[in-house]
Amino acid sequence: MLNPKLLDEMSARVSSLLAATPAGDIEKQMRAVLSSVFAKLDLVTREEFDVQREVLTRTREKFVALEARVSELEARSQTIKPEPGQA
Repeated sequence: MLNPKLLDEMSARVSSLLAATPAGDIEKQMRAVLSSVFAKLDLVTREEFDVQREVLTRTREKFVALEARVSELEARSQTIKPEPGQA
């Protein structure tokens, strides 16, 4: 079996070697470019998105309940019609 400590050490060495090569510089530059692009976009965090989704879900539930209530009231008003001449 492979020693996990050995694997960690090898991984660290490979990472340090890549960081010292042009590939490491390219990665740093790409991260900077992507960070700049993302900063210009109007993005929200996952947490903000989840909060807004919850708000929308609750709002939709209230809307459905209100639609049902309006339909019920409309049905009641249809059954209670004033007699002719009594307005």
